[in-house]
Amino acid sequence: MILHLAVRSDWEAARASGSYPWSTRGRTVEQEGYVHCSHEHQWRGVRDRFYADLADDQLVLLVVDESRLSSPVVVEQTGGAPDAFPHIYCPLEIAAVVEERAVTRD
Repeated sequence: MILHLAVRSDWEAARASGSYPWSTRGRTVEQEGYVHCSHEHQWRGVRDRFYADLADDQLVLLVVDESRLSSPVVVEQTGGAPDAFPHIYCPLEIAAVVEERAVTRD
């Protein structure tokens, strides 16, 4: 399982429309080339670096079952990232999300 930190309103719109176009905050898969994901030990750092100005209830942590994706996950270090992160090279399929977790700063 891998994780994707999403803006809650974006995720809710995706569930309603059946399509989640986002790679990361404010950037689509089309713009970025892949969906940014993280491992369990990485997501809090992502939250602190890129989503610090949003309240916990504005975010949702999506648990993604890699076996349900139509594209393989590539774990790679890009763009000066401090660690290798998992990337999905296709839009995140709604059916691949098996759990939605509340986000807390703890």
